[in-house]
Amino acid sequence: MILLISAQEPQLTGPVDHRFGRSLWLIKTDTGTNQWEAFSNPGASQSGGAGVAAAQFVIDQKADVVISGDFGPHAANAFQQAGISMHLLTDQISTVKQAIDNFKEGKLPVFK
Repeated sequence: MILLISAQEPQLTGPVDHRFGRSLWLIKTDTGTNQWEAFSNPGASQSGGAGVAAAQFVIDQKADVVISGDFGPHAANAFQQAGISMHLLTDQISTVKQAIDNFKEGKLPVFK
């Protein structure tokens, strides 16, 4: 399963970012192989439409799941149309690694 998580730094031990469209980084991880890769978020520098640009990047990465603190209506609509599940970070999660572990344990709420 391919996960993308919004992050403040390009590493698993770095802090998550509760902003989806304006997060500086998107961390892609494959839960089957535990391989991961950090990408600069193409939406972060957009003057408008940051969430849509970031959502398109996630869709292009063939993600199954996206994890962030919140999703704007346009990004959420894009994910729903693409069949990508959205999960929310909780206040107890501070690092990307914790977000991945909590997802695997079924502890992240689903965004509706």
